[in-house]
Amino acid sequence: MISKRVDLYKEFNLTRPEGGQGYLDTYVLDPIYQGRIRPAMLVIAGGGYSAVSLREKEPIALRYAIKGITPFTLTYSVKPLHFPTQLLEASMAMIYIREHAEEFMIDPEKICAIGFSAGAHLTGMLATMFDCKEVKEAFGERAKLIKPNEVIFSYAVVSNEYYAHQGSIINISGGCKRLANRLSIEKHVKKNSPPAFIWGTLNDGVVPSENSFALARAYKEKGIPFEFHMFENGSHGLSVATEETRFVNGPVQAWIDLSTTWLIQRGYVIKDIL
Repeated sequence: MISKRVDLYKEFNLTRPEGGQGYLDTYVLDPIYQGRIRPAMLVIAGGGYSAVSLREKEPIALRYAIKGITPFTLTYSVKPLHFPTQLLEASMAMIYIREHAEEFMIDPEKICAIGFSAGAHLTGMLATMFDCKEVKEAFGERAKLIKPNEVIFSYAVVSNEYYAHQGSIINISGGCKRLANRLSIEKHVKKNSPPAFIWGTLNDGVVPSENSFALARAYKEKGIPFEFHMFENGSHGLSVATEETRFVNGPVQAWIDLSTTWLIQRGYVIKDIL
């Protein structure tokens, strides 16, 4: 396995903000057969923009790795740093993965981003704000490499409306109400946003399920392909929903196979290139 930590600020010759993160970890399996490429996935854990949850990093990466998808995990900056820092770090990760596709034996046209809770909010910014002014100013022509081909939203923080997860929204906006309103993801969904797989639990006691419904509604209104699963019962932060990540929920475990099937239907398969 090619397992290394990439310092994104160093790779992009940018100055890391004081207290910042911005690291990408690779999980690239040694090829059993030469001349093949795999789809890829950027994994963005949650943590309310105050931490980066370990249970939504490596456990997720390993599950998809055995399904034929090459995963990368992002360690992004958290409070007191706020927007656009996190979006720029996620953007660097997407650009880096695409520009190193040959090295990592991946298909640059099949790169999905998956996010959890606040990490799903960051995934949503990748999916809907890939062409915002902050991104264009930072990356110029390279900004065209940022948008994921598909996205997966897991019990997502989405909106700054009535059902907002205030902690996440305050942290990513730095407490600025105008910026908080701007960062409501459902307001930015547009016709060229990537197809989405959206899932959550109806009685999530931390991030209200209304966030996922708002996102699905925005996708429906824009006519963008998506698949939506709302499980009846389950606490927040389930990750793979097994003992491995502490919170066991048998029915919810199905989301991994459901999302994998959805990705396969969208061409996320190992391909021969010779």
